[in-house]
Amino acid sequence: MKCTNRTKVFRLGAALLLLCVFCGCGSVSYAFPYDADYQVSSYQVVNTVNAARAVPFADDLCIVTGDVTDDENVDMSNAEAALLCDLNNQEVLYAKNAYERLHPASLTKIMTALVALKYGSMDQVLTATNSVIITEPGAQLCGLKPGDSMTLSQALNVLLMYSANDAAMLIAEGVGGGSVEHFIDLMNQEAVAIGATNTHFANPHGLTQDEHYTTAYDLYLMFNEAVKYETFREIIHMTSYTTNYTGANGGSIPLSFHTLNQYLNGNCEPPENVTIVGGKTGTTNAAGSCLILLSRDTAGNPYISVILKAVTRQDLYTQMTDLLEEIGK
Repeated sequence: MKCTNRTKVFRLGAALLLLCVFCGCGSVSYAFPYDADYQVSSYQVVNTVNAARAVPFADDLCIVTGDVTDDENVDMSNAEAALLCDLNNQEVLYAKNAYERLHPASLTKIMTALVALKYGSMDQVLTATNSVIITEPGAQLCGLKPGDSMTLSQALNVLLMYSANDAAMLIAEGVGGGSVEHFIDLMNQEAVAIGATNTHFANPHGLTQDEHYTTAYDLYLMFNEAVKYETFREIIHMTSYTTNYTGANGGSIPLSFHTLNQYLNGNCEPPENVTIVGGKTGTTNAAGSCLILLSRDTAGNPYISVILKAVTRQDLYTQMTDLLEEIGK
């Protein structure tokens, strides 16, 4: 009789334990992660007419699954990586080593601009500190000194057209709340958010540094996001820029320059059926010569093309012209 009672007690205890596990105890509640009534649930998709569909992350993006180099007319022998994307049709027209990690040089400044446009204000006044002092030989500079100031709008023009590395530091510190490191964190955060997972930034300008790399495909993703901003498109399309910024002593300092884009300044001719909207150049010893472009065909359809690590600037533009000739074929 005692054994029988113990068995009943054990069974009752086990039942109570299972009840606690599956139903919860006390006032604690657990949200069930699946709801059959949710508009994109599998139940609704199968059983409901005209049910909603979840939108894939890359629904409006070009996807690279491997090299696309069948056309013998494209000579990319003097470049490490290249990519040509038809934005309207989400079609990859050419791809070589699109996922190879390489130094981006000043193409880094695309993400610098993207973060600045997202987190900053165009009329925000940025004041230079010692961070703008860059002593690396050959580094492109606009001549900023500690105490000088300009608006974010001015700085973005200098950054994207003249590719000034001191302007990149000015933007990073100003938009980053006084911390260049915080701004770089935002750059990496935004890269991941748009799917550029083979990218890591260590600075906002692109001068060679360990753990600073990206890929041709990730640059397409970044550039594709940046050109959604009208301000970005306007700046990369300009051929020259003149402004005055404020010196540390309160005086006005003139600044004037022309674009470094050889297509826009007339030194190189694109194919007849292609119009160059604008882009970004970059050059370092480690990165070679680099270029990314937004172009349009005769019907106005947009394309993004990028070449990384060309041997020389002449090779870069010769190969880019070959690449652009794939448009409309």
